[in-house]
Amino acid sequence: MPGRRTPTIRASEIGEYVYCARAWWLRRVAGLEPEGRERREHGTALHRRHNRSVVVSRLLLIVAALLGALALTLLVGGGVAG
Repeated sequence: MPGRRTPTIRASEIGEYVYCARAWWLRRVAGLEPEGRERREHGTALHRRHNRSVVVSRLLLIVAALLGALALTLLVGGGVAG
């Protein structure tokens, strides 16, 4: 049939199908969503917040290391000049 598109199946759907073919069918064919969407969204938000704090802590570690290296350089440089 010209003009009719072949449905796209994403890799995540294949994983869902392998895990539970019935759940895939209920979502993809029957159009039903699993319960607990709010809990999953809350969990996703918590993971994003945690990721941001990990990124910030890594940046602070880098800044601390650079400031430590600068302080050491100033101490050693000051001892040589004085």
